[in-house]
Amino acid sequence: MRNLTLVPGTQTDPRATGDPAGVLIEVVVPVHNEQHVLEASTWRLHGYLTASFPFSFRITIADNASTDATWLLAKRLAEQLPGVRAVHVPQKGRGRALRQVWSASDAAVVAYMDVDLSTGLEALLPLVAPLVSGHSDLAIGSRLANGAAVVRGPKRELVSRCYNLLLRTTMRARFSDAQCGFKAGRTEVVQALLPAVEDQAWFFDTELLLAAQRGGLRIHEVPVDWVEDTDSRVDVVRTALDDLRGMARVARQQLPSFAAIGVLSTLAYLGLFWLLRSVTGAMAANAIALGVCAVANAAATLLRFVLLRSWVFHPRRTVITTTKES
Repeated sequence: MRNLTLVPGTQTDPRATGDPAGVLIEVVVPVHNEQHVLEASTWRLHGYLTASFPFSFRITIADNASTDATWLLAKRLAEQLPGVRAVHVPQKGRGRALRQVWSASDAAVVAYMDVDLSTGLEALLPLVAPLVSGHSDLAIGSRLANGAAVVRGPKRELVSRCYNLLLRTTMRARFSDAQCGFKAGRTEVVQALLPAVEDQAWFFDTELLLAAQRGGLRIHEVPVDWVEDTDSRVDVVRTALDDLRGMARVARQQLPSFAAIGVLSTLAYLGLFWLLRSVTGAMAANAIALGVCAVANAAATLLRFVLLRSWVFHPRRTVITTTKES
């Protein structure tokens, strides 16, 4: 991959990445100037996966343009821990880092989590299990779903709830929490969706989910335990503004297609009404024309759904379901 430096781990583990063909889950941890928390979080994550996770795994630390000691720590961790590797992306952007790692991944399922591990790790297995089984295409951790336990300040709570409400009302989003840094997807699905995602930063997650929803893909939600990192380097307000700009861009891109569909439907209705009016009368012509247009729109939507799923899943690759041997 262009502009990407990779430092593979030097040790092997039968459940980690000694044999790339045996990798099932790749957990990406995108980092930018996170030297204060990277080492402790990586050891904690690796310890959890080694002791409690039933699938083979790879942890990829994706450093994007850090200016502190983050990259040096990432390389050291890749040398120390089996199943850990470090990737350096010279340009800043969480979305950019995820795109480069996910697009080149050979795992069956790709995931990511924030380096502060604010989301409880016990939610990782429920996150990836429906992807491994083929039940779902993407999976997200949700702080707003029933059963979630969240500890965070009022500003972050307000910004999060307002943003997700805007998504539901303006973009017709059917997922509850676009911003939680705890997501996963079947690799073949994610790689097929990536060309439709333009953002390279914080809106990357939302845009990926919106593209999946438009394609009729299955998005699984897992309620999570989440505790705010009070030392987080994320500027919540600036991130929210960037997300709003991303929403506006996606809406502008969709508007021409919506307008074209509306114009074509209207012309089809007028044409049918004009042809039928002299034969059946105005009222019957109106009813028939409306019914035909409605059926045609539904059929077009179904055809689009079938074609997109065929494109995403063909040729269908067998998902590796290697589990930990007892």
